[in-house]
Amino acid sequence: MPIVPLSRIACARSGDKGEGSNVGVLARSAAAYEWLERELTAERMRAHMAAVNKGGVKRHASGELQLLNFILEDSLGGGGSASLKTDAQGKTHGLAVLRMQVDVPQAVLDATPAAEGAERA
Repeated sequence: MPIVPLSRIACARSGDKGEGSNVGVLARSAAAYEWLERELTAERMRAHMAAVNKGGVKRHASGELQLLNFILEDSLGGGGSASLKTDAQGKTHGLAVLRMQVDVPQAVLDATPAAEGAERA
């Protein structure tokens, strides 16, 4: 299977939620969503974001929107003005998630349009 950045099959939005942040991962195709729902677990997200998030990770799926929403429970060091972190609002967490390297079946890549200006695997 090709190894590609998650950004090849998904886009993301993120922001602050008190002491934690949320990262919404939106699949670029139905095939990509099926793969993401199976492979992008809360445990995998926690491992990928371990340097930033010191707490648990909760995952919420919305098949109708082809979206997985992750709550990183302790990623902002107190949040907002209470934190010494450079990104106390979590706005860059989505970009960090999209850099995750993943093994994606070629059939999923073939069924998923690349983002405009992005390289295809």
